[in-house]
Parts: sequence; structure tokens; C-alpha cells
Amino acid sequence: MHMNEFLQNASAIAREAGQILREGYGNPGEITYKGISDIVTHYDRKSEHHITAFLHNKYPEHSIRAEESGLSGNQDSAKYEWLIDPLDGTTNFAHSFPFFAVSISVLENNQPIVGVVYDPMRDEIFTATSRGPATMNGETIHVTATSKLEDSLLATGFPYDMHTQESNNLTEFGTLIYKSQGIRRAGAAALDLCYTACGRLDAFWEIELQPWDMAAGALIVQASGGTLTDISGNPKWFPSKSIVASNGIIHQEMLDCLQAQRR
Repeated sequence: MHMNEFLQNASAIAREAGQILREGYGNPGEITYKGISDIVTHYDRKSEHHITAFLHNKYPEHSIRAEESGLSGNQDSAKYEWLIDPLDGTTNFAHSFPFFAVSISVLENNQPIVGVVYDPMRDEIFTATSRGPATMNGETIHVTATSKLEDSLLATGFPYDMHTQESNNLTEFGTLIYKSQGIRRAGAAALDLCYTACGRLDAFWEIELQPWDMAAGALIVQASGGTLTDISGNPKWFPSKSIVASNGIIHQEMLDCLQAQRR
């Protein structure tokens, strides 16, 4: 079955790319600005090049969509597409804040079937296929059983263009910080999703995400027994700009709070 082979290769190449990031940690080199707070380092590109070179060689018939270099490979008739975020948490990396990851997902007919997220600083690799289960370093992981929003630890993030974007998640954040036990904003959506999958968080939401930010992590949440929707409650979470990922039990309570803010 292709899926297991894809998972093995995605895991191996994510670890190699993570090693490149680890070597650059503390010395990110030149920083380029794509927007006010949207930055890219030499290591984003170095990690991405390592992954895409491997994939072009191994799967020339597949399409590749990577954050920094865009589309490559076979775009016309590809059944499979690889979504690559070579460094999720670039701002953290640039400031030597040790919370960032490599995220790789495989899409079949535009739906995620394989997800791998590797955190090189903790040497934790999160994986899943659409057939389940979700694992961390080979051990099966599950979402929490927390039953109330008020007992929950949540995570979120803010859009890069929040300075100019009216819909910037600040009102939603303001509401949920009063309704929950706390909110973390650690700056890497892929890891926030994996932390939801393995029970370190009860839920995560974000509004202006790119597909490569969340495809792998969200699949891992799904495979760990969690619930996924977009912010309006639509279960078709991919491809969507927004995501709400939770243990399932507090999902409706979260959606109610988020939607109250958006009316």
C-alpha cells in the first residue's frame, strides 16, 4: 500500500530536514521579510530544498506544493500532492525560541492521507494516516477527555497581516480566555495541532491558515480521536482558511463562543 511507504519516506525526510534546522538553531543567518511579521530564513529554504530534492527524485510523477518555492513537479495529472512546510514557527526559530517543526502531508485527490510533524528540539515525531492511528515516537496518542471548556487549555495563533486585517482573532481570543483555563500562543500551528492530538492541549483554533500549516497536524488530530471543523462548524476542514480542532467533547462549546464573536 502506497500510504505506508509515503509515511515512512515522509518521516525519514522530515527528520533529516529537522536536523538541518537543529544545526541552524541559535544562528538563523539572514532574515528576509515577506510582510511586517512574515519572515523567512536561510534555513526555511535549506530545509525545503532538502525535502523537495528528495521528492522530485523519488516521486517525479507527484505534485509538490511548498511554502517558499510554491508548486513544482507534475501539476497536470498528479493523483498525489505533497504539502511541505519546511519550518513552521519561523519567527520562533529566528529568535531562538525552541518551538518549531517540519510539517509534511500527502494529499490524494486533494484530501490529506498522510501527515508527519517533526519537532527537532524535542526529537518528537508525530504521524498519522487517514486510516489511523496517530502516533508520537511510535506510541499511539489520544485526545483528552476534558468535558468542560472552563477546565480546558487551548491554543491559538494570529494572522501575519493582523495589523491590517479586520478579522484578526483578537476578539475571539478575548472571549475564550475568560471561558477556559488558559490559552497558549506558542507560534507553530503544526505543533499546536499535534499537542491537541496527544493531550497536552484540549483544543486549538486559528483563522488565517495556509494548507501546509495544518494539513498534517489536523490529520493527526483526526486520527487521535479528535474533532475538526472550520470556524463556522463545517466538517469539511480541508482545504479551509480556518480550523477548530478539539477533543470533540468541548467542540460545540468552543464553536458557540467563536461564532458569538463573528455575528
